[in-house]
Amino acid sequence: MKWASTILLALGLIIIFYMTREDEALRTDRAETTVSVYGFDVGQGDSTFIRTKTDAILIDGGNNGKGDDVVRYLKALGVTRITAVIATHPDADHIGGLDTVLEAFDVDQVYAPRVNHTTDTYRDFLLAVKNEGVTIKTAKAGVVIPSESADFEIIAPLTDGTRDLNSWSAVLKMTHEENTFLFMGDAPIRTEQQLLTAGIDVKADVLKIGHHGADTSSSIPFLQAVHPERALISAGEGNAYNHPRPTVMNALAAESIAIDRTDRMGTIEYTSDGTAITVTSRKDFRPN
Repeated sequence: MKWASTILLALGLIIIFYMTREDEALRTDRAETTVSVYGFDVGQGDSTFIRTKTDAILIDGGNNGKGDDVVRYLKALGVTRITAVIATHPDADHIGGLDTVLEAFDVDQVYAPRVNHTTDTYRDFLLAVKNEGVTIKTAKAGVVIPSESADFEIIAPLTDGTRDLNSWSAVLKMTHEENTFLFMGDAPIRTEQQLLTAGIDVKADVLKIGHHGADTSSSIPFLQAVHPERALISAGEGNAYNHPRPTVMNALAAESIAIDRTDRMGTIEYTSDGTAITVTSRKDFRPN
């Protein structure tokens, strides 16, 4: 019977060994599928970065003079190549720093809405894209950004915008397993209403608030449809526009939405493991 006991003990040890290996493999796979979202602190402007196992996606680059900060943040994260740049619309506080980013990194794809602008800032952006050797892909509803790690779909603009450049803003929805993020650019209430009328699923766990918290965005019906747990607001400390506006802050409070502000917290990092999202304030990522 001794030999039988020895065999059973050996089998038990083998089973424990492979179960341990399997647990380690599952933990490794879990780590490899983690997605990080950074709301960079660029003062009164917008710049958001998404990092997955296979993607490095930058949404906007802050105002003129903030490109160096964005480059510094990206290099601190170990970024060497950007898979996609999304210029949500031609306003300087969104695309002003993108020429510096394009000069500093190899960029695979650039997305922007099909709207022209005559400013020097916009021309600098176009020249930087040309020098990068890529062509701009139109950012509009239905465009999918290829990825092996998450689902990225541009859900707006649904139609041509107006003379208000904000109405051309590209809106990106990211789905990582059970977690969702919605990035609004400067999309106004007009865009929010179009999304709701079209029946597009805007539900998200984290909502990047439109237009820095201006009261031209973030209508209550839209906030209720998105029903986020957290709202990210990118704004400059003591900015002249009084962003975020009290009406928006009150609406967020009424909907019991937790608020993360770059003007108070610095760069904000969200980490998604596919089922839960953790939030960290990166005060080491502050503008120069």
